Amino acid sequence: MRNIIFIVLISLSFITFLSFKTQSTHSFQPKRTTVKTFEKTPEIAPLLAADTLTWKLLGQIAYVNKKHPDYPQGVDFPIINPILKKQNKKPIIMSGFIVPIDNKSYALSKNVFAACFFCGKAGPETIMGIKFKNTTPRLKTDTYVTLSGTFRYNENDVNDWIYHIENAVIERQSK
Repeated sequence: MRNIIFIVLISLSFITFLSFKTQSTHSFQPKRTTVKTFEKTPEIAPLLAADTLTWKLLGQIAYVNKKHPDYPQGVDFPIINPILKKQNKKPIIMSGFIVPIDNKSYALSKNVFAACFFCGKAGPETIMGIKFKNTTPRLKTDTYVTLSGTFRYNENDVNDWIYHIENAVIERQSK
């Protein structure tokens, strides 16, 4: 048995060596790439190096069950992270996947549609309501975007998103 394993390993090593040797005989042609640019919103442009909020930070949330007139068993209200409270009504940059809500509105999700909050595979902290600055663009499901806008959290209205990005502008978009 040891001899068979040894022979297989030697054979694989030899085949790998030959494949590198045949690749190196061809002339090297560098692949040409083009850099796509995008318009930067003036007030956000200096911040575009990275997202200012992360899904990990948004996920650091706790809940407390409180009485509610519409729900006899009570409702779990979010307890917002103090770091996020400091970000309220401030400019942010956030990336995620587009999830359509209806014909006119979208949400930004940590996950693709198949694993989003609505499917029961994630919590409500993994999605943000989007209110665009200008007219709402037409977007495809699961398009990965980077948005700039104003962060707002909601800790009182159980029929609304916990997190929002308002005056949103698409800074980057996958195709």
